Amino acid sequence: MIDNNQLLRFTTAGSVDDGKSTLIGRLLYDSKSIFEDQLQAIENTSKKKGHEGVDLALFTDGLRDEREQGITIDVAYRYFTTPKRKFIIADTPGHIQYTRNMVTGASTANAAIILVDARHGVIEQTKRHSFIASLLQIPHVIVCINKMDLVDFSEEAYNKVINEFEEFSSKMLVKDVRFIPISALLGDNVVNRSEKMDWYQGAPLLHTLETMHISSDINKVDARFPVQTVIRPQSDDDNRDYRGYAGRVEGGIFRPGDEITVMPSGFTSKIKTIDNYTGELKEAFAPMSVSITLEDDIDIGRGDMIVRSNNKPRATQDIEVMLCWLNNDPSRPRTKYSIRHTSNDQKAMIKEIVYKIDIETLARNKEDKTLHMNDISKVKIRTTRPLMIDEYRENRTTGSIILIDDATNETVAAGMIV
Repeated sequence: MIDNNQLLRFTTAGSVDDGKSTLIGRLLYDSKSIFEDQLQAIENTSKKKGHEGVDLALFTDGLRDEREQGITIDVAYRYFTTPKRKFIIADTPGHIQYTRNMVTGASTANAAIILVDARHGVIEQTKRHSFIASLLQIPHVIVCINKMDLVDFSEEAYNKVINEFEEFSSKMLVKDVRFIPISALLGDNVVNRSEKMDWYQGAPLLHTLETMHISSDINKVDARFPVQTVIRPQSDDDNRDYRGYAGRVEGGIFRPGDEITVMPSGFTSKIKTIDNYTGELKEAFAPMSVSITLEDDIDIGRGDMIVRSNNKPRATQDIEVMLCWLNNDPSRPRTKYSIRHTSNDQKAMIKEIVYKIDIETLARNKEDKTLHMNDISKVKIRTTRPLMIDEYRENRTTGSIILIDDATNETVAAGMIV
């Protein structure tokens, strides 16, 4: 029986043809995580395309356009399990025009695997993806220096890429960076240690992912419980007095008897019970979905937040965010958008574009005041009613927002509160 109480989400990023899909195919293939019928179908497709062996990239390139063009367009999610852990992989596109898809895939990741072609080194798209990983506060970054077979497994080529990446990443907030030389095509240092690179003393990629410590990545100090819905009795057989507030714990730990404050109203009470589908609980912590009842009858609805009375988020209508523009159409000055923050929906307006970031140099452009697709910028936003916010680096859920165009109902931007 597999004791995989820890789920690791990781995303892959890198430039076009750096081998992201091939790497994931190799992980699935070598860890025996592919069904026989899937393998047979991919083998048949590989033969039709004239490949001698199995085209590993076909395991993740699920869209017809992706298979025809040999590139990744949308975010492909894959799931596999080893005796030590469960994994969810988000295979994200490398093309510049699909950077927004990379933001989507990376937003919930515990780790980011950034692929670098050993022949080309750190290029603009590598810097773009590394910066986004830093912006999204992904706690762990693994730089896989791929295609080592094309540089004769040279330690010098490996060290050259490390020096280039460290020079660039020194300007960013990345806590944990690791480097692994691999050949995704041949399988060197992916699941099994490479015999051709005996100069590398570290662990292969899968072992690194299995043993990575991620439990401390969740904020267990700041207790946050955004209310999603109110549970009331639905029939005469139910407890007529029951009034539960359902949602997901997004930070900290809640226990019966805790003194809480409901925001934004400011009413206080104590937690009476915490329930989930198994019955009453002695405590609840992120990311558990539970129902909380209180000792006092308070008017609470969707969008409110239950917090500890001695540890409150900031309630404000003015927020500064690092915004990634996701829409084909550029931003329009003083336009009203819908803003979504946890379970709270409000109207909002972009008051000011403070600066845009040049991904190549990380320089700040304060002159350009229009946001185009894939632009990353610092903006000031004004909301119609207060939001209960934390900084994104402290809590990735209560510190993030999305903007929605009311006319088209499209998500136009995603932001990290600073």
